[in-house]
Amino acid sequence: MTAALVLVDDPRPGVRRLTLNRPEKRNAMSNALRAELFAALEAADRDESVHVTVLRGAGPCFSSGYDLSSDLGADRPYHTPDGPAAWAHHVTKGWLWIWDLAKPVIAQVHGYAMAGGSELAAACDLVYLADDATISHPVLRLAGTPDFAVHPWLVGLRNAMEMVLTGDPVDAAEAVCMGYANRCFPAEELEERVLDIAERIAGVPSGLLQINKRWVHRAMEAMGARTAIRSVPDLQGLAQQVPEVRELLGNLSDRVKQAAAEAPVVEAPPAD
Repeated sequence: MTAALVLVDDPRPGVRRLTLNRPEKRNAMSNALRAELFAALEAADRDESVHVTVLRGAGPCFSSGYDLSSDLGADRPYHTPDGPAAWAHHVTKGWLWIWDLAKPVIAQVHGYAMAGGSELAAACDLVYLADDATISHPVLRLAGTPDFAVHPWLVGLRNAMEMVLTGDPVDAAEAVCMGYANRCFPAEELEERVLDIAERIAGVPSGLLQINKRWVHRAMEAMGARTAIRSVPDLQGLAQQVPEVRELLGNLSDRVKQAAAEAPVVEAPPAD
């Protein structure tokens, strides 16, 4: 039997926990994994016993990003139109869908959240990091804009500009200081500290959580966040016409497949 790509458990009252379960691929997000993730998030949102969801990764990291060694054009978990920058439009729709869930979603990040993995964490309502975690989007150095361009609203103009122009990793303390994440904890304490926070949130009536989550996002939308985020994939299409980018992207697929083939296998932790 094929192992589930997203593990589901309920570690505390009112708390649903989802674990990305491709540790041997550093939790790279194939369309199959994304489909399971969205289905599990929707199931939690529909379950009256769940008030908050925690999202984490199995193995050495949260997520290395989109699985570029897989066919990301096939079997997408929801429809978006084809055309220029179709992938960027597709994933942006999914991350904004997390905003629109009734119940809050917490990202619990250890190791690293890279590229699409950093976008997934950014789409969550709360983000807590292990103190040795890093956030990075190195693809910005060779492929253009982020697919989920929420950076200016999370970290401000100057920090967003430095992140997207350098593509350099940001350590946990800096990510908290600039506003990407809420807090960082010692790695060995991360799981329990996040569950403590989640359980405290779960003590609030679910209907009230929904209202409070909604007004915060609507305040961001009043400042133009959703409109701007939805417009950036069009710039992604333009970025891919830059000659140097076209040349780099022409070789990227083969390089990714070779790196994936050479990556060491990491055993998944036992299920809780």
